[in-house]
Amino acid sequence: MKRVVLKIFIILLSLQVALAQQKPQYTQYFLNPLLLNPAVTGIENYTDVKAGYRSQWAGIDGAPVTTFLTLSMPLGKNYLNSGAKQLDANGNADPRGNILPDNYIASIPHHGIGLIIVSDQAGPISQNNIAVTYAYHLTLTAKSNLALGLMAGFSHFNINTLQLNPENTLDPAIFNGKNSNWEPDLRAGIWYYNPKYFIGLSVTELLPQSLYFVSNNTHVQPKIVPQLYANAGMKFFLGNDMIFTPSVLLKKVDIASFSFDVNAKILFKNIFWLGGSYRHNNSFSALTGINVNTFINIAYSYDITTSSLNTLSNGSHEIMLSILLNNKLKHTSSKRLP
Repeated sequence: MKRVVLKIFIILLSLQVALAQQKPQYTQYFLNPLLLNPAVTGIENYTDVKAGYRSQWAGIDGAPVTTFLTLSMPLGKNYLNSGAKQLDANGNADPRGNILPDNYIASIPHHGIGLIIVSDQAGPISQNNIAVTYAYHLTLTAKSNLALGLMAGFSHFNINTLQLNPENTLDPAIFNGKNSNWEPDLRAGIWYYNPKYFIGLSVTELLPQSLYFVSNNTHVQPKIVPQLYANAGMKFFLGNDMIFTPSVLLKKVDIASFSFDVNAKILFKNIFWLGGSYRHNNSFSALTGINVNTFINIAYSYDITTSSLNTLSNGSHEIMLSILLNNKLKHTSSKRLP
């Protein structure tokens, strides 16, 4: 007799691990590129702490739910006390914090360290990641930098058999198997940035793995394969009060799997911003955020599903809280990221 339940979670696992959702999706990734590229570690003049929650395909039982916490900080007092200028047309401190290209100064060479913690749950399948990141930022010109980064950590994959209800409660393919796996996780990235545009390239899962969920290694062997991310964007300064930033993200898992995101964000007086996003064959998104002060920022996005799941899903929600610690220059938002 065919094991229907086993087939169901094999399919789920394939979606979650082997194909598009090998890593969780993020609509607000451009606000926190550390989740995809370790090269941005320590890019700002302050310690950047971000916490987020994503409920994907709300209304579908067992749909993915993701929470994350990231930390990024530069090393060295010289860099903490220097950085992108915030001047108005008269050369005075600009309380709005907008950076015009003529006033921008590249960061001095420095190191950065960081931390990433991610928990992703989809039905009976969970994936948890913990890793440390490192980057070195080179000064190329008076206005441009190149950063090289690495991330190293571990991923834990688990199938909760208590959430399964098979016809055969003694099925050895489910209950006598290896339902938990710890695997090493290694990533690398590069990031070029200046006041007008940025370009990033990163590779995750540099150590390909096969996950075995049955002790005799004869059942359920999804593979974790390298994923390639490439993203780029430009900043258009619309006077002193607005910055318009379109960007694109390309994602490639293997020869047959390729997708992309297109985003646009417009920032008003460095306080309030609105944006939109399109994910290929998946969703449209509306985004908004507010830079409350020099300590805290808040962002929210809502995805409208365009795939075949749109008849079942109520869309996806994502919220992120940013805390700017040791912010000596009193920035209200990122000066070197989108």
